[in-house]
Amino acid sequence: MGDLAVGARSGHEGPEERPERPEESVPPAVEDDVTAGSDNGGDSGGDGGREAWDGDGAAPQPKKPRSFWKELPLLIGIALVLALLIKTFLVQAFSIPSDSMQNTLQQGDRVLVDKLTPWFGSEPERGEVVVFHDPDKWLAGEPTPNPNAIQKGLSWIGLMPSAEEKDLIKRVIGVAGDTVECKGTGPLKVNGKALNETSYVYPGNTPCTVDDLGGQFKVKVPEGKIWVMGDHRQNSLDSRYHQQDKYKGFVPVDNVVGRAVVVAWPPTRWSTLPVPDTFDQNLSAAAPGALGLAGAVPLVLWRRRRLTVGNARVSGPGTAG
Repeated sequence: MGDLAVGARSGHEGPEERPERPEESVPPAVEDDVTAGSDNGGDSGGDGGREAWDGDGAAPQPKKPRSFWKELPLLIGIALVLALLIKTFLVQAFSIPSDSMQNTLQQGDRVLVDKLTPWFGSEPERGEVVVFHDPDKWLAGEPTPNPNAIQKGLSWIGLMPSAEEKDLIKRVIGVAGDTVECKGTGPLKVNGKALNETSYVYPGNTPCTVDDLGGQFKVKVPEGKIWVMGDHRQNSLDSRYHQQDKYKGFVPVDNVVGRAVVVAWPPTRWSTLPVPDTFDQNLSAAAPGALGLAGAVPLVLWRRRRLTVGNARVSGPGTAG
């Protein structure tokens, strides 16, 4: 092919043969093969079925691609490792088994829980929907599913929720230092400020439940704990109804698996789970020391002004000493 190219050039340039230049003595086809080989680790045999002549003039057989069935176990192994890493450090799927979070979540929904941010020291915030491990037998008496081997395997890699783990899902109402209270039928208050919960509380429910079992309460959230409630207030055994356990109804922050961020299944229910606007107001509890200081400042200024006006030595710039 290279000789044909040289002959063609000589025919156009006249009957007189011109000497070949050194750079034209290498056939273009050989140069292409070297480039392709260098792209594949320097293998001069090339790939894709292309044959190349070696120094002995023999044409080696092209390499046969590895069988798909031989590569399949490797691909499955990589996929399982990635799924396990994602489940452990990034995102995990959970199934909603009850109606305690209606209408935000329906029974049978699958939610994706962010497990990454807690690794960076992030703690639950008011208004977030969180999944947490059972603090102290909250799920006692609930039926336990009996998964088969396939379901156990899918649970292990995070493609299905684990049947062995006792997890719950609720909304965070109060964090460490907050005073949460509810009297009568509501409203629910955090540090004395009422929450407008119409956007997420189940239609027809009142923020508080009038009963003697925990529906009426006033609690202060201790350090390292959160106070949680279900959106279906009249159908949720949440912090209110576990005030007699060892944590007094509070959930340790260490028990929190992560924040539920997306309803992923079924497709018709796909949605995000943002923090409701009512939690955007300043709900922080003022420290007692700060309140005392704020009350003392006007009194000190008033007393100082009174003493200054009554003392001629201080108030008169030209007073003799």
